[in-house]
Amino acid sequence: MSSSNRSPHAPPTDDKAFLDNAAALCKSRGASLTPIRRRVLALLRDQPGGLKAYDLLDRIKLEHASATPPTVYRALDFLIEQGLVHKIGKVNQFVACNHDCHDEAGLFLVCPRCGKVTELHDRDALDALSRSLEAAGHTLAGTEIELSAVCHACGESATTPQNRV
Repeated sequence: MSSSNRSPHAPPTDDKAFLDNAAALCKSRGASLTPIRRRVLALLRDQPGGLKAYDLLDRIKLEHASATPPTVYRALDFLIEQGLVHKIGKVNQFVACNHDCHDEAGLFLVCPRCGKVTELHDRDALDALSRSLEAAGHTLAGTEIELSAVCHACGESATTPQNRV
């Protein structure tokens, strides 16, 4: 898809451009996307369904044998603080952010069968949710709204003849 057809809040489809944009964003905030932080972000970008911290550590150790859990957790904390990564508590995974816009909440659809995480920004759904929460006397406590939702692939496999009882 050409960049002129993409949403203004969608990240670049090219990995290098995505990482360069992330580095520029950090620099504009007086922060630095160090090589380890950049690598963690790249690994998460390569796994749209997300990764657990220790899976990240295993991959980082292939390139940096001296990496330890705090190395990865510090990088993840930084990336979350910069709005480049989300922590999905439901499955204890981290996902690269798929949108540049963090001034509103995002819906994270977590497949209970395979654990795939999909980030969804739907203004109408968020407005309806906000109205319902307000009517119930509540407000959102964070920007990540996690929903259990079967992904297309798992839904399709559940309806194949060999999976029917």
